[in-house]
Amino acid sequence: MPPLANDSALKRLLRRHEVGLLLATAVAVLVTALVDPQHNYYYEPGSSAQNILRQAALLGIFALGSAVVIIAGGIDLSSGSVIAFSGTVCASLILILAPEEIQAGGVPKGVLAAAIAGTLAVGFLIGTLHAWLVVRVGLPPFVATLATLVGLRSFARAMCQGVTEAVRGSRSTQIQVYDEAFRYLGSSTWVPLVLFALLTLATWVLLSRTVLGRHLYALGGNEQAARLCGIRTDRLKWFAYVFSAVLSSLAGVLYVGFESAANPQTMGRGYELNAIAAAVVGGCSLQGGVGTAPGVALGAVFLRVVIDAVNKIIKTGADVYQGLIVGAVVVLAVALTQAQAGESRRRGLLRGALGWTTLVALALFAGAFAAVAGPNFFQQPGQVSRTALGLGTAVATAALLLVAEAVSRWRNRSADG
Repeated sequence: MPPLANDSALKRLLRRHEVGLLLATAVAVLVTALVDPQHNYYYEPGSSAQNILRQAALLGIFALGSAVVIIAGGIDLSSGSVIAFSGTVCASLILILAPEEIQAGGVPKGVLAAAIAGTLAVGFLIGTLHAWLVVRVGLPPFVATLATLVGLRSFARAMCQGVTEAVRGSRSTQIQVYDEAFRYLGSSTWVPLVLFALLTLATWVLLSRTVLGRHLYALGGNEQAARLCGIRTDRLKWFAYVFSAVLSSLAGVLYVGFESAANPQTMGRGYELNAIAAAVVGGCSLQGGVGTAPGVALGAVFLRVVIDAVNKIIKTGADVYQGLIVGAVVVLAVALTQAQAGESRRRGLLRGALGWTTLVALALFAGAFAAVAGPNFFQQPGQVSRTALGLGTAVATAALLLVAEAVSRWRNRSADG
């Protein structure tokens, strides 16, 4: 009897989403180490690990905030713009309070502390605005945060030009911050990593060990039922959106430190999608009520490992293909989550005209991508036939989908029989 119990415990452990993410991350690292012609993971393991961990920590900090909103049944599309706006606020406060020191270096620590505190306060106000738009005005979360996604970046650009003109007498599209102590906040590895670890632990305790956390899950699972049970859903939404905005503001401070400048035109652009991707890959359901802090943390690490693999494997224009590959990873993660939950077990992948037309579309898309980008994976791209590579990839994609459909039907028959 005890061996059976141990076997059952092992199976439950292996089914956990976090364990699957750890295995997937290890496989991604191994594949990158083998395929990368420079073998950076082998010859420079320390610097490679530091770069991945720093970037994963910066992403994970605001991904945790996005995850809490998703668990509560909402969505926050404004993380990237909040990062840009908060970073601009932080640099503007330093410029206003220490106009001479910001150029020569040696900004007083009190000024840095005041700028950081003011930036976090701005994050609190942004989160409050989101909650007000959703709760009082009645806007869908998608619309409310989409408005600030567009508006805050524009506001940040106007602020940057206005502040530099008022303090220096000339407009500028960015604010440089020359201070070693401030730069150390974002450029070091351990500061973002320690903050990320502490925030992950705090979020885990919040979600799994407090009444507030249980109420957030209940809100995301069924808002109407939660309200009927006496849960104050309006305050929960306020907390969730404030939590997300404050963590995005903290990330904005770290990014300004890392880049030694606030450039609202480019800072944080598209980061909101990376945050949502990390949360979804980490096991959060966009329907709400599902997700864990450790899963989101591992999702951020896995996402950064994948992005780093793209940069190391693709020889030219790696940034062009990052979005496509990250999007494919997110779709695959959600599909696997749905399959594990049994929600798509009886639908079938290729049933009817929709399924077979999609088979053709996916095969063509995969073949076209392989023909366009495939040669970049090889050290001598000119010697690779794009036509052969595209056709081979299209055929292989169609074959894999057919195999997946056959396995799905076999599992359905086994479950029914």
